[in-house]
Amino acid sequence: MTYDFDECIDIRHADSAKWKYYDEDVLPLWVADMDFRSPNPVIRALHERVEHGVFGYGWDPRELREVIVDRLQRLYDWQVSPEALVFFPGVVTAFNLVCHAFGSRGDGVLLQTPVYSPMLYAPAGAGLTNDEMELTRRPGGRYEIDFDLFEQAISDRTRIFILCNPHNPVGRVFRREELAQMADICLGRNILICSDEIHCDLVFEGSQHLPIATLAPEVADQTITLMAPSKTFNVPGLKCSLAIVENPELRKTLKETHTGLVHGINVLGSAAALAAYRDGQQWLDEVLAYLEANLDLLEDYVEAHLPGISMSRPEGTYLAWLSCQKAGIPGNPHEFFLKEARVAMNDGARYGQGGEGFVRLNFACPRWRLTEALDRMKEALLTLSGG
Repeated sequence: MTYDFDECIDIRHADSAKWKYYDEDVLPLWVADMDFRSPNPVIRALHERVEHGVFGYGWDPRELREVIVDRLQRLYDWQVSPEALVFFPGVVTAFNLVCHAFGSRGDGVLLQTPVYSPMLYAPAGAGLTNDEMELTRRPGGRYEIDFDLFEQAISDRTRIFILCNPHNPVGRVFRREELAQMADICLGRNILICSDEIHCDLVFEGSQHLPIATLAPEVADQTITLMAPSKTFNVPGLKCSLAIVENPELRKTLKETHTGLVHGINVLGSAAALAAYRDGQQWLDEVLAYLEANLDLLEDYVEAHLPGISMSRPEGTYLAWLSCQKAGIPGNPHEFFLKEARVAMNDGARYGQGGEGFVRLNFACPRWRLTEALDRMKEALLTLSGG
């Protein structure tokens, strides 16, 4: 391998939210960024851009548009025009703007819980309401969509469906037939689909990401797809994401909504995105192999050494969704592991209905760090049981 993902990088003393938020004795396995150095082509591109020394207002990133269009064609056989791309500082910014652009006060936004917490808060910011349906967790831990519940959650005021695929935090990569059924229901009810596909490149063996907009022209005409290099290439701090909006009327409305509020992407984010999408594939191939090995370790360790805790193997993302409901933990498992193991994970209750008793664990870190965190969790559970 070209890249060393076991490298010990001092992140705690950098400007990292992940590493600064908690005390220094806490191992942070929470916020969704990686503890790995970004691809060499990205670092080189940033050096070259900084060496240029002039940081005036950026211009339309035409070359980046063309690289992304070529990538969509290669990966998904998806033909879009460069003009269909709208750039934003982040996907969270984008789905919040979608709520403002396409909903009126009192309208509803369909969500599938447990789900990425900023999605739960986005509707209220635009004066909209949450129309929530809970994903069904099967006995083995795998989540599925109950389409009766899906339709029951829709009201006469539901205007937008925010889809998270690959799903954060449950790790599902939805299959074609699931996407098709969701799309059919939304088209039949004239509901706009806003599909957050930020983890689309982080999919493991046996699964394949399919953008919902590629199902049919009529689906694309009613869909805004959100993607970014941030999770894929570990550059979230550079603030670069994109919306793919093939319908010109939707695109016009979205652009008019963000005028004066959000203005494109910064020049360093643009340079990093171009280098990542154009030259970062080797790094991505290697990091996926490393992440899958981490996932193997995590899955085996949970089964062997963390009594009462279970997980269903995620099909995508680098986030594991751990059920702690049978571990005998008093109170909140997030707080328990933070206090007793000094390991910080995300509190499942923050992901909405169905998240209580769960924690979300980010395994995109050096393997030795993941092992240390798991060992700490094991010792905390042993102390709890009196072992």
